[in-house]
Amino acid sequence: MSDQALLDAVEAATKAEKITPTAATHIREWLTEPKYADYAEQVAEHITGEKWQALDDAFWTIIPFGTGGRRGRMYPIGSNAINDRTIGESAQGLADYVKETLGEGAELSCAIARDTRHRSEDFARLCAEIMVAAGFKVYFLSGYRSTPELSFAVRYKNCSCGIMVTASHNPPSDNAVKVYWSSGAQVLPPHDKGIIDRVMSTQEIKRASFDEAEAAGQIVRCEEEVDRAFIDAVMQQATPGPRDLKVLYSPLHGVGTTCVVPALERDGFENVEVFALQAEPSGDFPNVPGHVSNPENPAVFDAIIGHAMNTGADLCLATDPDCDRIGLAAPLTLEAGSDWRTLTGNQIGALLSDYVCETRKLTPEKFQVTTLVTTKLIERIGTSYNIKTVSDLLVGFKWIAQAIDAGGPENFLYGTEESHGYMSGTHVRDKDGAVASMLACELAAKLKSEGKTLHEKLDDLFWQHGVHAERTISVMMPGSDGMARMKEVMAQFRTAPPATIGGFDVVQRRDYLQNITTKQDSTTEPLPQPTGDLVILELSAEGNYIACRPSGTEPKIKFYMFAYTPAEMLHDLEDTKSTLDARLSEFEEDLRKFAGV
Repeated sequence: MSDQALLDAVEAATKAEKITPTAATHIREWLTEPKYADYAEQVAEHITGEKWQALDDAFWTIIPFGTGGRRGRMYPIGSNAINDRTIGESAQGLADYVKETLGEGAELSCAIARDTRHRSEDFARLCAEIMVAAGFKVYFLSGYRSTPELSFAVRYKNCSCGIMVTASHNPPSDNAVKVYWSSGAQVLPPHDKGIIDRVMSTQEIKRASFDEAEAAGQIVRCEEEVDRAFIDAVMQQATPGPRDLKVLYSPLHGVGTTCVVPALERDGFENVEVFALQAEPSGDFPNVPGHVSNPENPAVFDAIIGHAMNTGADLCLATDPDCDRIGLAAPLTLEAGSDWRTLTGNQIGALLSDYVCETRKLTPEKFQVTTLVTTKLIERIGTSYNIKTVSDLLVGFKWIAQAIDAGGPENFLYGTEESHGYMSGTHVRDKDGAVASMLACELAAKLKSEGKTLHEKLDDLFWQHGVHAERTISVMMPGSDGMARMKEVMAQFRTAPPATIGGFDVVQRRDYLQNITTKQDSTTEPLPQPTGDLVILELSAEGNYIACRPSGTEPKIKFYMFAYTPAEMLHDLEDTKSTLDARLSEFEEDLRKFAGV
């Protein structure tokens, strides 16, 4: 087909509603603009093959930067897909912005690492070639490495920026780049907008030869040096104590064996078994449910727990593919034949908060950091130790990193968010699966020496601080229709929320996008920052509330539900836990009905 015939076909497909108007606009650009010349032939093949659904999926929008960078489904063409062009634009935009920000004559350097996903190595090399062509020296971590080690490498090598190629716990179809500033944190305002502006305006992507750049010393492979320094830094968070613990560890086909196993060994844990079924580094994640290696999902632990029970393990530990999140499962008691149960991200966060506070030298200047959608149990733990908790943050560890530097790293103790991310120490500015794994094993070993399990310790915290129960549900809404539906749902919660949820009145709503609090009588008052797409509905029972937000990295909307009974009202712990679990189910039923999901 001629160029005009291809354009006519796109126009006809748009009129027939086979593709959206925005997809048609982007398809025309990829067909006709010089900067997309390398991809025009593939676009033309899709048009002649009438692959309209694939074209609409790949072109209906421009893949955005979210809380974790630029992430999405891999496809060889498309503005809404991860491919050489969109990854290349990301690296080029980063290079252009950093150069402009640092000014003429600045020494430019970038650390780059990648995970075990399909094409991660290709994308990492592509990013290195682009950064070198822009005048950067690249510190390249060969092989697969963890996201926290990349954050560490940026700081350790005094880099101007960093790039991590990973889609974390997304499905095998996905990949991404996470962009880091010189602090080792993911980019924050105003740099995030500045980078996005450069990415969106990128015309030409300039590349150097990887092999020639390496021979010239412009690309330096430094994984062995950085590995040693990273584990040394992790060890600064270790606490002496019991180490009699049999650990079953799964990297869930990701990078975790490069850092979790060395950290545990250095910390004195001699009985660590890597779960063979999920040990192979593989972007297909073949031996986990649904091929999604997310330790937030209890089903991920089914096979791991089964093996643990057969081998007499004391603790099951898993990390996501880029090893910045952990999940745990433990027996309910130390009695033989005890049932096992996973722990939620909020529960792990509270346990580690208490352990860090218990084992560190505390002063009133010390502080911990968490988010608006993380359990209030952590804040109550902090209060009991007479330390401050910064908890008014949006989702995303970059905000925790910002709070660490604002509050003074020398006084920082611990940071966490409910989605299984934990951090202690100042060697990174991102959640760290290696540190979290080490702290969890230290705590489990200490409790074992006292005749307790993690679950029994959690009950102790409930007796002390009240029972906190949380549940998060995610509703996938892919594609252009899903995006429109997400906006509708958020608008409903923002302007006309339900009057009651689970039998409790909605007495106040906090809209963080408009920064307005609306009370039950419709009066309003200003809501302090932060500003973001989040709505919180407070209920008439103390400590019970609902939060709603769209994900910044995946096409889904998330509902966070919180139920609470104060310690002074506790009589029967198990009965209270059952009551709160039933309450959360009522919350969920009402939310799904209201949102039509």
